[in-house]
Order: sequence, then C-alpha cells, then structure tokens
Amino acid sequence: MYEKYIKRMLDIIISGISLLILLPIWIIVPILIKIDDGGCVFYKAPRIGKDSKKIYMLKFRSMKENNVDIRNADGSTYNSEDDPRVTKTGKLLRKTSIDELPQLLNVLIGDMSLIGPRASTWDSLEAYQKDELDKMKVRPGISGYTQAYYRNSISMREKRINDVWYANNVSFLLDVKIVLKTIETVIFRKNIYTNKS
Repeated sequence: MYEKYIKRMLDIIISGISLLILLPIWIIVPILIKIDDGGCVFYKAPRIGKDSKKIYMLKFRSMKENNVDIRNADGSTYNSEDDPRVTKTGKLLRKTSIDELPQLLNVLIGDMSLIGPRASTWDSLEAYQKDELDKMKVRPGISGYTQAYYRNSISMREKRINDVWYANNVSFLLDVKIVLKTIETVIFRKNIYTNKS
C-alpha cells in the first residue's frame, strides 16, 4: 500500500511545497549560472526510469557546455574536486547538492520519486547484469539508500546491488531513515567525489 499509493501522494505534496519554499533559489541560481558563463541554466540528462523506460532528469547545469564525457573503468561518471569541466558556480552547486533541485519537477510529473535508486545513464542499460535489473522496479529518486549512506565511495556494482535491495524492501520507515541520513550526508559533505584530486 505504501509503495503503490502513499509514497506517490507524499512525492506530489512534498515536491510541490518544496518548489514553492525554494522559489528564491530558483531565481538566484539561474542568474549565477548566466553570469558565470552565459550558457543554459538546465542540464537535461537521459536516464533509466521505472520499468527501464527513458526519462530526462533535470539538473542545474554545473559543467561547461559541450564538454567531454569522462568515465571511470567501471562505467561510473568521473568527478573530482578540481575537474576543469566544472564551472565556478557549478562547484558550489555540487558541494551543496543544489544542482539536484530541478529534479523536484521530475518528481512532480511522476518520472522520479523523492527517495529511490539513483537514475543510471541511459546508455548503461545494456551493461546491467541480471541480478541488478530489479533496481528498475521502482522510480529513481533524488536521494536514495546508496546516495545517503555511500554517495560516491563504493563501486558501480555495489551501488546497483544496494539499489536492488532498496527496490525489494521499500517501506515508509526505510524512506524516513534515508531522508535523515541524506540530510547528514549533505550537511557534512560526505563522499562528494568519486575521484580524488
């Protein structure tokens, strides 16, 4: 009952209220991005959604436009504190996780949930192993079990297995624990970067 009805209802209510409360950020951040390098405000990323359907995840753009996509050996996205592709404003947005706020719109329209597995890049779908596919049984989330507890400190394989565990064990209590852990992780800026400088 929680996963099918209550979770979606909470997503709509909380994302709607959050969008209104955070309105000043929606005004200030686009101005900072435009002042920084004059490019697009949003980054629209193709991702794997629920039931392996394609969705477009929104973010405030934190990188220079038309940059090279760099990947680690396991297929995860390269990111480090001194990544030259990241703009000055982008560094601040990433450290504070403000770049993730536009995903509240994804939640409102039903592509994502507030809590769920991190949405993988669309081109990684074929690389999923059989025991990792249950991850797509639920909507991807702005935050989730893996992001809250490990963020970028574990391998891609470990992330996917953790996400499968979450998808098969969704509950209200688990989501509350993830929300509280996410707050701690963001405040103390834990495991922000996959790659060391």
